[in-house]
Amino acid sequence: MSHATHTSSTLAFIGGGNMASAIIGGLIKQGTPAQHIVVVEPFAPARERLQTEFKVRTLEVADATLHDAGLVVWAVKPQTFKEAAEQVRAHCNHALHLSVAAGIRSNSIAQWLGTERVVRAMPNTPALVGLGQTGLFARPAVTATDKQWIEQVVATTGQYLWVNDEPLLDAVTAISGSGPAYVFFFIEAMIEAGTKMGLTSEQAHQLAIGTFVGASELARSASEPPSVLRERVTSKGGTTYAAITSMQDSGVAALFETALQAAEHRAKELGDAFGA
Repeated sequence: MSHATHTSSTLAFIGGGNMASAIIGGLIKQGTPAQHIVVVEPFAPARERLQTEFKVRTLEVADATLHDAGLVVWAVKPQTFKEAAEQVRAHCNHALHLSVAAGIRSNSIAQWLGTERVVRAMPNTPALVGLGQTGLFARPAVTATDKQWIEQVVATTGQYLWVNDEPLLDAVTAISGSGPAYVFFFIEAMIEAGTKMGLTSEQAHQLAIGTFVGASELARSASEPPSVLRERVTSKGGTTYAAITSMQDSGVAALFETALQAAEHRAKELGDAFGA
């Protein structure tokens, strides 16, 4: 960490599941000493896994150990956030707080923790392999230095972007938060189709996944927009044209947009259901 004030302070994680593990793994890879990280995780097998894999300190319940935490990362399920906040609040009032809990709005978090230094994040599971996308929103009390610290932590898992209006995190949730599942869904369908056409499942698996990886890399490195890349492989009357025309005739794009709106709507509902 580049900030002298941060190197000595502890990073605390409330919850030690997949997303916490992805961030912890990234931090340790980038040189954060394991002894500077403490994880509150009530589930014993998860605590053992964290200790074995990362050599970090773990706690079954929040205690005075957390007084040293400069940054607290909330990686709890939305429905357990409020209860966890009540247990942790007294120990962490000087800290900066980063929440990766789906749907819980920063208003609720600030109220439950008694602090305005709250940043809300929407990460996604490719963070587990360092290719995550994370949307970030900071409350007005969060300083430029605070934001820099958050960026250093989140950058260990992939790319990030800041949004100025918190409701936009619902859109981030719909696009990238839930998005990996859409990709897996398409991959499943391609594998299924390939096996029905006579390929082995291994062959179809390799071709489907390899195509997503390759096309995504091409889209990322190309200067042209995806529409141009698509047109380039779609010659009139050819095989690609047959597939794309079929999808357009079936209204696939509109159906897909409807699906993303459903995800955005659900993100709003989670905030309403589990918020303050």
